[in-house]
Amino acid sequence: MKKSEIRFSIALDDKKVPEAISWTATDAGPDIHFAKAINIALWDRDERGTMKIDLWTKEMPVDEMKRFCVDNMGSMAESLVTATNDTEMATKIRNLCRELTDYLNKQEAEQR
Repeated sequence: MKKSEIRFSIALDDKKVPEAISWTATDAGPDIHFAKAINIALWDRDERGTMKIDLWTKEMPVDEMKRFCVDNMGSMAESLVTATNDTEMATKIRNLCRELTDYLNKQEAEQR
């Protein structure tokens, strides 16, 4: 059986706030990649519930964090279709993402 590893490295300041997030993966080559935020969700098979890790750096602007959240929800719609073939639920999530994107676009336009 082939195994693959993903490793995250989080640099924290003296108040334990993330300053830098980097990651490497065995299937992504030898380079170190950098991110402003990560969102990891795991389904705990024993607890039958979701375990989450959300981290973002000081450099992550609020508007990008909002887009990051909407993008995550959109990708969940694609995961639902792939894993369950529930296109109705995926469509509902996509519609919410469109509504939220419109809201964010309106917010950005008002700030200009």
